[in-house]
Amino acid sequence: MIKVDGLKKEYSDFKLDISVEFENGTINGIVGTNGAGKSTLFKAILGLISYKEGVITINDKNVRDFKYADKERIGCVMTDSFFSETFSIKDIAAIMKATYKSFNRDAFIKKCEEHKLPLNKKIRDFSNGMKAKTKVLCALSIDTDVLILDEPTVGLDIIARDEILSEIRDYMEENENRIVLISSHISSDIEKLCDTTYMINDGKIVFHDDTDRLLSDYAALKVDEDSFEKLDKSHIMAYKKEKYGYECLTNEKEYYSENYPSMVIEKMTVDEMMMIIIKGEKV
Repeated sequence: MIKVDGLKKEYSDFKLDISVEFENGTINGIVGTNGAGKSTLFKAILGLISYKEGVITINDKNVRDFKYADKERIGCVMTDSFFSETFSIKDIAAIMKATYKSFNRDAFIKKCEEHKLPLNKKIRDFSNGMKAKTKVLCALSIDTDVLILDEPTVGLDIIARDEILSEIRDYMEENENRIVLISSHISSDIEKLCDTTYMINDGKIVFHDDTDRLLSDYAALKVDEDSFEKLDKSHIMAYKKEKYGYECLTNEKEYYSENYPSMVIEKMTVDEMMMIIIKGEKV
């Protein structure tokens, strides 16, 4: 388990204030606008930034007490980091093999060949999508307990994204106790892959639920002003004023479909839910 207890990190124009737990055997999606705190949370878990308040533990061990062997059990892909662009995939494989005891060089090379990545070509000559694939495949070739992925599918087309999501699923199937944290601006990736979705806004987690429930029980209610005034709002999470009246987010779609049969009820993406929660009004 990853446990973040009372984590507080302040910058001149931003403050992170989070407590959250991520269970073993789960893939957890972290969504939010740019600057919401996703990358800051990841960097804190990885021990890449300092913080004055809070405790972060992975499998009951404080990350501040981690030794090299502990850190080797965590894999990551960050948006703002990569190998030197003068390296080739074969160079990366040699460096990773010398750095991580559990790095499977043969598996990494095989995966790169399957994804049609040139082994001897310099990284500087790769497309953005090829670079993104290389980073993810490299991280997946290490035997780790935790995998942190910050926008891993950025720059990939829909087919390449699906291939990478499949690789992440395979990684989880190899060890049922692993934990994956993944942020993405592509809501379909979160919907396809993640067990639980967490939403961060202004440095705080404002919402979380099982992703399956988001897709089955959550919906948008579209009502005019008169209907909004008469509406039972006991299952309304947030609402937003529109030209026609109001758009309301509910986590009890069946309740409203049964009690308001003429109401317009529409399925929502994670992105659309996020817009109402962040931009809308609470009941």
